[in-house]
Amino acid sequence: MTKADIVNEIAREKGLEKVEVQAVVEAFMESVKGSLIGGEPVYLRGFGSFIIKHRAQKAARNITRKTTITIPAHDIPAFKPAKSFVAQVKVK
Repeated sequence: MTKADIVNEIAREKGLEKVEVQAVVEAFMESVKGSLIGGEPVYLRGFGSFIIKHRAQKAARNITRKTTITIPAHDIPAFKPAKSFVAQVKVK
């Protein structure tokens, strides 16, 4: 499902204009991104959490050149689904 599909489905189900739904979806995504960039996780009860995961520095191998490179420590955004959400998906 794409963002356009989400907008179309919400507009159809709620009887709203696609332009309005598009603006709300975009604002939601910008809000989540802004919170994560600021280091603050986003918790959506019953759905899941958007969090920042820290990856430690590690050594990696370039097997074609037979060299070792160091990958620096970094943070990445991640999504952790709620237990109730996971249970609903497992039922299928």
